[in-house]
Amino acid sequence: MPHATQHADIATAELDSALSGGPFHVALRAAIAARGLPLQRVQHHLSRHGVRVGVTSLSYWQQGARRPQRPESLRAVRALEEILQLPQESLIRLLAEADDRTADRHSPGRSHRSLVEASGVLEQLLDELGAPRDGGLHTLGHHERVRIGARRELAEREAHHIVRAHRDGVDRHVAVHYGDPGSAPERMRVHALENCRAGRVLRHHDTGLLAVELLFDTRLRTGDTFLFRYAVEDGTAGVSREYVRAADSPGGQYALQVRFEPGVLPVRCHRFTQHSAAAPRGGRQELPLSARHRSVHLVEPRVRSGHVGISWDWE
Repeated sequence: MPHATQHADIATAELDSALSGGPFHVALRAAIAARGLPLQRVQHHLSRHGVRVGVTSLSYWQQGARRPQRPESLRAVRALEEILQLPQESLIRLLAEADDRTADRHSPGRSHRSLVEASGVLEQLLDELGAPRDGGLHTLGHHERVRIGARRELAEREAHHIVRAHRDGVDRHVAVHYGDPGSAPERMRVHALENCRAGRVLRHHDTGLLAVELLFDTRLRTGDTFLFRYAVEDGTAGVSREYVRAADSPGGQYALQVRFEPGVLPVRCHRFTQHSAAAPRGGRQELPLSARHRSVHLVEPRVRSGHVGISWDWE
């Protein structure tokens, strides 16, 4: 079988190259491909090693959408080295090198949000709330309004969600608010505005993260649609220069409007996208600012996985 042998040789060469130079997700993907294992089988082997990791997480790891950081996740990486017949510490080393490069890139030009996501704090808060990344809801529409205050600060964010349940029993949604650098989540206030009420609220001061459980007071069945709206009063940080929204999976329409106080208008605004928190920005496009309405907006008819946002220059 010369073709099969040639294919195996190519896969092995790609794996050797990835293990040598990284990055982690490329090496992991090459190793899984070289062994010919579907992700369900990889998950099964991990469970036999006493490590529980979802197929979705494995998929994110090999796509570069997320990196394993928690102790349990690092245990899984070491188990993967054995399962995939890789040299000991080969994948762990690539993760450590990526952390070093991330630290070198911590500069004012990199978004605060990307630093927060890289820190793993969000994952910890979601775990504490018992909230999986896939909360059983598919987004049909997500409209956000961000208000920039007189001090040029992120004063308030309001979100309107239109969702459809893809499993029975869904009765809540965990919303996450990212404060700007220097924000104080303990001074932020959550307002459940429509078809929901606030449950548990977790805050992380060092990163400015706030996670709130929005309770529907009804259990949705598969296929049910639901609308809810909430707002977060912030105003606790300094000058704001951008707002970014992350999507873990494809969804419906997303609209973002940023509104400025009278007499506090930026000189220009841009739309941008990112494939992941650590990826370079692309899709940069200048957006018209309505002086009459003091606002700028973007609309994405169909959301793809990744980040989209608006940045603005004050002078």
